[in-house]
Amino acid sequence: MIRVMIPSQLTAYTGGETRIEAMGATVDAVLDDVDRQFPGLKFRVVDEQDRVRKHMRLFVGMDETRDIRTALRAGDELLIFGALSGG
Repeated sequence: MIRVMIPSQLTAYTGGETRIEAMGATVDAVLDDVDRQFPGLKFRVVDEQDRVRKHMRLFVGMDETRDIRTALRAGDELLIFGALSGG
Protein backbone atom coordinates (compact mmCIF):
# COMPACT_ATOMS: atom_id res chain seq x y z
CA MET A 1 0.00 0.00 0.00
CA ILE A 2 1.02 3.59 -0.66
CA ARG A 3 0.15 6.33 1.80
CA VAL A 4 -1.28 9.34 -0.02
CA MET A 5 -1.41 12.77 1.58
CA ILE A 6 -4.28 14.90 0.30
CA PRO A 7 -4.11 18.73 0.38
CA SER A 8 -6.90 20.63 2.09
CA GLN A 9 -8.27 22.00 -1.19
CA LEU A 10 -9.04 18.42 -2.33
CA THR A 11 -10.51 17.00 0.87
CA ALA A 12 -14.03 17.72 -0.40
CA TYR A 13 -13.46 14.68 -2.65
CA THR A 14 -12.27 12.47 0.21
CA GLY A 15 -14.93 13.25 2.78
CA GLY A 16 -12.45 15.33 4.73
CA GLU A 17 -9.70 12.70 4.82
CA THR A 18 -6.17 14.06 4.48
CA ARG A 19 -4.43 10.66 4.55
CA ILE A 20 -5.58 7.72 2.51
CA GLU A 21 -4.11 4.47 1.24
CA ALA A 22 -4.01 3.30 -2.35
CA MET A 23 -2.39 0.60 -4.44
CA GLY A 24 -0.24 0.89 -7.54
CA ALA A 25 3.29 0.51 -8.87
CA THR A 26 3.46 4.02 -10.34
CA VAL A 27 2.16 7.46 -9.43
CA ASP A 28 -0.38 7.08 -12.26
CA ALA A 29 -1.65 3.74 -10.97
CA VAL A 30 -1.95 5.10 -7.44
CA LEU A 31 -3.87 8.12 -8.70
CA ASP A 32 -6.16 5.75 -10.62
CA ASP A 33 -6.84 3.83 -7.40
CA VAL A 34 -7.40 7.08 -5.51
CA ASP A 35 -9.85 8.15 -8.23
CA ARG A 36 -11.64 4.81 -7.99
CA GLN A 37 -12.10 5.42 -4.27
CA PHE A 38 -12.84 9.13 -4.61
CA PRO A 39 -14.20 9.91 -8.11
CA GLY A 40 -13.04 13.18 -9.64
CA LEU A 41 -9.91 13.61 -7.54
CA LYS A 42 -7.35 12.54 -10.16
CA PHE A 43 -8.65 15.08 -12.70
CA ARG A 44 -7.87 17.84 -10.19
CA VAL A 45 -4.23 16.67 -10.09
CA VAL A 46 -3.58 15.48 -13.67
CA ASP A 47 -4.85 17.04 -16.90
CA GLU A 48 -6.22 15.41 -20.07
CA GLN A 49 -2.68 14.93 -21.45
CA ASP A 50 -1.60 13.02 -18.31
CA ARG A 51 0.51 15.95 -17.09
CA VAL A 52 0.57 17.11 -13.51
CA ARG A 53 -1.38 20.35 -13.41
CA LYS A 54 0.79 23.47 -13.05
CA HIS A 55 -0.69 24.39 -9.68
CA MET A 56 -0.13 20.90 -8.21
CA ARG A 57 3.07 19.41 -6.81
CA LEU A 58 3.73 15.70 -6.26
CA PHE A 59 6.40 14.28 -3.99
CA VAL A 60 7.45 10.69 -3.52
CA GLY A 61 8.95 10.93 -0.08
CA MET A 62 11.17 14.01 -0.26
CA ASP A 63 11.64 13.97 -4.06
CA GLU A 64 9.39 16.06 -6.30
CA THR A 65 8.16 14.44 -9.50
CA ARG A 66 6.17 15.75 -12.45
CA ASP A 67 6.21 12.34 -14.16
CA ILE A 68 3.20 10.16 -13.37
CA ARG A 69 5.21 7.14 -14.57
CA THR A 70 7.44 7.44 -11.48
CA ALA A 71 7.76 4.03 -9.83
CA LEU A 72 6.51 3.46 -6.28
CA ARG A 73 7.14 0.65 -3.80
CA ALA A 74 4.98 -0.64 -0.99
CA GLY A 75 5.39 1.67 1.98
CA ASP A 76 6.17 4.75 -0.11
CA GLU A 77 4.39 8.00 0.58
CA LEU A 78 2.90 10.13 -2.19
CA LEU A 79 2.32 13.72 -1.13
CA ILE A 80 0.02 15.92 -3.18
CA PHE A 81 0.36 19.65 -2.65
CA GLY A 82 -1.60 22.48 -4.15
CA ALA A 83 0.55 25.48 -4.95
CA LEU A 84 -0.47 28.64 -3.13
CA SER A 85 -0.70 31.96 -4.85
CA GLY A 86 -1.68 35.42 -3.90
CA GLY A 87 -0.51 38.92 -3.89
